[in-house]
Amino acid sequence: MSTYPANLLEALRAEPGLKLSQRATKDPGWWPEDAPQNKKAAHQRMEEIAQPLSDLQERLFAASVQGQAAPSVLLILQGMDTSGKGGIVRHVMGMLDPQGVEHHAFKAPTPEESAHDFLWRITKRLPGRGMVGVFDRSHYEDVLIARVKELASPDILDSRYMKIVDFEKQLAQQNIHPIKVMLHISKEEQYERLAERLERPDKHWKYSPGDIDDRLLWEDYQQAYEIAINRTDNSAAPWQVVPADQKWRARLCVAELLLDTLQQITVPWPAADFDVAAEKARLEATR
Repeated sequence: MSTYPANLLEALRAEPGLKLSQRATKDPGWWPEDAPQNKKAAHQRMEEIAQPLSDLQERLFAASVQGQAAPSVLLILQGMDTSGKGGIVRHVMGMLDPQGVEHHAFKAPTPEESAHDFLWRITKRLPGRGMVGVFDRSHYEDVLIARVKELASPDILDSRYMKIVDFEKQLAQQNIHPIKVMLHISKEEQYERLAERLERPDKHWKYSPGDIDDRLLWEDYQQAYEIAINRTDNSAAPWQVVPADQKWRARLCVAELLLDTLQQITVPWPAADFDVAAEKARLEATR
């Protein structure tokens, strides 16, 4: 019997003492032999799981519409510029019913947001019952950018790691199931993607001069990610490190993670709150 995708999901899990330099960004040796080995095969697998994903998500949404205390899912996407967060949203979340998806991209905090605790704006965007929420960047920016650019003292950063752990444990109490994904891209691949954005007028809108500024701090960001992952990884909210140099591979990994989570929290279709036989008869009478 095939152990895919179990082996894949196990391999994505961040290990204690994670070192990103030891995690593959392309063609990982742990990639299961029976998993898709190229873009075409990955596309076929995505087509295979599209219906189960849609079905499971619709069950959640239907339960919430019926007033049930349905669980929710929160996909947290983190990664360096060009790591493919937008592509994940388009190609993976695009397989779901948009009625049941809540997406938010966190930018630099507004003056109002800065006046509150860093988790204030995050809490306001948590997915409602039966929804699949997506954070394109998240509360982790407050321990990544803040560390690299020294926007917060070491003591404040330490307190934020602890607050994040407590906050994510509280998600379980609210029946919100987090999927924390770090899209792990290489510096070489980022160069190619930034170069493409500069060469193509249709991609200039994606480019920001600040991307180069952050690229110059590459090693600092890698260290900040390692610290953040190691400080906040736990059984209630585990981190998944997804190889992101190949977009097809990254999208498939996230799709499998989402499918696995939805399968674990699947709910039955809500029962009809009306007499089905009577309604069939009434409908038949309208012929």
